[in-house]
Amino acid sequence: MSWQDKIEELQRRRRIARELGGAESVARQHAAGKLTARERIEHLLDSGSFREVGALVARAQYDEQGALLRATPANSIIGRGTIAGRAVVVGADDFTIRGGASDAKIVNKFVYADRLAIEMRAPLIRLVESAGGSIKSIEVNGHTIIPSFGNLPPAMVLETVPVVGVALGSCAGLAAVKVAAAHFSVMVRGKSQVFAGGPPVVDPAISQHTDKEDLGGYLVHTRGSGVVDNEAEDEFDAMAQAKRWLSYVPRSVYHLPQRVPPDDRPERTEEELLGIIPTEKRKVYKMRRLLELVFDKGSLFEIAPRNGPAKITCLARLDGYPVGVLASDPYIYAGAMTRDAAQKIETFVDFCDTFHLPVVNLTDQPGIMVGVEAERTGTVRAAIRALSAIDQSRVPWCGIVVRRAYGVAGNENFRAHGFTTRYAWPTGNWGSLPLEGGIAAAYRRELQTHPDPKARIAELEEHFEPYISPYRTAERFGVENIIDPRETRPLLCEWVRLAYEVLPEQLGPTPHGFRR
Repeated sequence: MSWQDKIEELQRRRRIARELGGAESVARQHAAGKLTARERIEHLLDSGSFREVGALVARAQYDEQGALLRATPANSIIGRGTIAGRAVVVGADDFTIRGGASDAKIVNKFVYADRLAIEMRAPLIRLVESAGGSIKSIEVNGHTIIPSFGNLPPAMVLETVPVVGVALGSCAGLAAVKVAAAHFSVMVRGKSQVFAGGPPVVDPAISQHTDKEDLGGYLVHTRGSGVVDNEAEDEFDAMAQAKRWLSYVPRSVYHLPQRVPPDDRPERTEEELLGIIPTEKRKVYKMRRLLELVFDKGSLFEIAPRNGPAKITCLARLDGYPVGVLASDPYIYAGAMTRDAAQKIETFVDFCDTFHLPVVNLTDQPGIMVGVEAERTGTVRAAIRALSAIDQSRVPWCGIVVRRAYGVAGNENFRAHGFTTRYAWPTGNWGSLPLEGGIAAAYRRELQTHPDPKARIAELEEHFEPYISPYRTAERFGVENIIDPRETRPLLCEWVRLAYEVLPEQLGPTPHGFRR
């Protein structure tokens, strides 16, 4: 008696799985300038670390004696492996088989990968390229199904482990959800598109003629809708961004982010910081340069740079410790809190709070965006949600007012509970509203009848100027510390070491969950 025939059948079925959709389909994938699902996994993970789950799932046909005639593998590949030695769970759509179209088997594997990530307390990476659901599945299955995630609410995985969605081709329906329902998402310029339904669905549904790129390309999502965070030059860049993002986050909410040996001195000071803020109020400056001078060299990794561009959100390190960074870009609406910027703040703060990343907020906030369009789009409501996310967060918070902190939006600089620290530069100015707008509002009637309104405004500005000195606020303990800008990095490196000492008390899910 021998099991050799069973082993040979196992090896045959494994070969079928490795062949994907066959040589012709693989050649088409390569001709389109794309890797196959297995090639993507091989490139993403540490060499030899992938352990596949469900490799034998297939649509099989048998002869009358029950012998396997042929089989088509499931077009979803899942399993576990490592990235830089850290355990991860990965799922990849196989576009060489039915365009990666979803069916019951695929959904089951997708849900299993989510469950595996939760149970392993390991990050989940989704490599997505799928046409979504297919009407042909009805005929194959013999029935329709009520849409379901297999009793696994999408929020559960987002509240437990870091999730990355990488769009590597057309991503429709469920595939779009797999990209968007992530803490970090990236898509390839000109190669990937994300949409609820592709052009063949859009045209008969709403009589709108469009193509894939106009409907869901990178210009739509990384520079407008906010559905996808970052864009990449090619597949290799997309996966490199995913791996770099993972280096800043813990493996789950039950772990702390990992410190790396720093290649920078915590006591480093920069003379350039003394002159980086212009003395003239209406002049702008490069906030990203300021961040480079303060955080560990080479550690800044920006998230969603072109969505809500008035706000800058980054991952960075201080003395090797991962942190989240908020800042305003004075080149975009003077850094005002637009609706898109507010939504970006809300999501980013929730993410930092979920994965125990202390937040450093470099504040230069002129206020909530004003104007007809801002009011019509509900900017105030979005701003309230952003400020609520800050207020509900528990991670250590450090606000540094480098220039302005005005109005309701100016509240972003401080949180009234928890481990919260605030500094201000001598260049800072703050209040209910900026001096210029405040004078125009308070002295409106006088200015309407004054023979020289501009001269009168100049007189009033000169009169009020001494009152907005940051030192007057400090005298009343309205701000805790005013610091020399050159002291910023050393003080932050001290702060982050203290912050990581209190973080273990916050391990586990947040009370409010992750709002995506």
